[in-house]
Amino acid sequence: MERGSRPERRELEDILRQVSELDRWRGAPQARGLDLQSRFVKVHRARARVCVCVCVCVCGGLCLMAEELVWSAGAPRLSSYIQLLQDDVEKSLLRPLDRGKAEGDRDDAPGRPASHTQRPRGPPTLPPLPFSVPQSLTVSPVLGGFPVSTEQAVELRKILFGNTFHIFSYEWKKSFFKFREPNSELSYTLEAERGGTRAVQIVIQANIIKHLLFGPHADQHGGLPVLGEKDQDRALTAALADVLWTAGEDQAATVSLATWTISFTPPPGYKLDSITERLHLFSFSRKEDVQKFICEHIRCFKEEGSHGVILLLCSLVFSRTTDRLRQDLDATTSHLLQPSFGSFVCRQALLNLLLTGRATPHVFNGTVQYDEAGRLLERPLRGVLTRSDIGYLHWSREQGRGSKLLKVGSMLKTPRLPIWVCSINGTYSVLFSPNRSLLSDWRMEHLFKLYFYTGQPTQTSTALLTIDTHSHHWELKALDAHEDPEKKFPSLEMTIRTKWEGAAINWNGTVPFF
Repeated sequence: MERGSRPERRELEDILRQVSELDRWRGAPQARGLDLQSRFVKVHRARARVCVCVCVCVCGGLCLMAEELVWSAGAPRLSSYIQLLQDDVEKSLLRPLDRGKAEGDRDDAPGRPASHTQRPRGPPTLPPLPFSVPQSLTVSPVLGGFPVSTEQAVELRKILFGNTFHIFSYEWKKSFFKFREPNSELSYTLEAERGGTRAVQIVIQANIIKHLLFGPHADQHGGLPVLGEKDQDRALTAALADVLWTAGEDQAATVSLATWTISFTPPPGYKLDSITERLHLFSFSRKEDVQKFICEHIRCFKEEGSHGVILLLCSLVFSRTTDRLRQDLDATTSHLLQPSFGSFVCRQALLNLLLTGRATPHVFNGTVQYDEAGRLLERPLRGVLTRSDIGYLHWSREQGRGSKLLKVGSMLKTPRLPIWVCSINGTYSVLFSPNRSLLSDWRMEHLFKLYFYTGQPTQTSTALLTIDTHSHHWELKALDAHEDPEKKFPSLEMTIRTKWEGAAINWNGTVPFF
């Protein structure tokens, strides 16, 4: 049998050459920061090369087997053997590894202080996987709490993804809560990533604004706050604690952080992700204790590599409990995250959980028992039951054209405080006013100001808008029946008018965006 064409042989030789190069790197000192993740990223850009190199690092002699398989199979079936190698790698991770002390834990490891704790015996330890939490951002089990169990991890995966073989994407793993520069004009704001994690970051941003403008230590001058680094930590702590405490129905909350060792042997069908298996849970029955604990470990949410957004999401699920979450959901929604372009985005149920403490899947008020034809539904549709501190506004260009715009109920449109998370054409942002009386005194709604923040790094200052609800300068009826209102009015203005119909909006010199 011919061993393959010359182009195919050259391609495999190139792969094996880079494998050999990776093997030479394995002895590089850790002080240079060349951990497993960076070696993968720098040397192996293609999926096939990643698979072969993982085999070299984890399974040793599989490389020679890979060469024989490729030559015997030929180019047309190369992808199937790459998948075979992937499966073999995952199986090898489930076997206990006899490696002695990890490279990063050696007493003579350069650039690291001597370790004062030993790893507990018992559960098998995972080797460092790509995008795993750095050891400096993990916690020790001696702090108390309890390791996540197999049953809890399985239930967590199912309520998030609907199964146990989906895992968080790289986009989610790299996301954390990052403030802008301290003592700057935007020092009170977080940078929000593009993609699925943005919704979570913007809701936390709204809670930070709530704490700064309307909390017990709020500045009564009504202006936008300027924060130092310690003030930023306190604001983030308050925001995270508020969200978790509300999910626990103001009675309890659970904070999940990562440890360096895994807590259980994954069952069949459970795909490793280097984070869920290492969770350690800390439960509290007093809000002050939750705040104190989060404050002491705020680095685990705000530093690069911490997986801070994932840790908050897991904490949110454990605070609400999977049993209560299933009671919140209905026949239209069985889990909280939805696949989208190779990653995951938040379903409305997760957004409502962050805003109201309940994972109801709809934005209308109350519960719907009947369909549009008046027939009794087999299972009722669950909407928002109570008014929350932070509201929600929605505008979609596509839905607006077809008169199918999502109808947000008054519970979310008129929250207790003048802060709204806005979903504008699928992108999240926050709209707010420092005037607490805006929603409690109808005279305040004649002429008022709103601040708008998108979370994007390109925004250099908070936009200030003036809203006039009585001048009627804007009339949708004046548009041609086939004319798109967005060609005349920015999407943000259309969003604001879902709350204040017919309002005239002045951007005060800012070039309109959104």
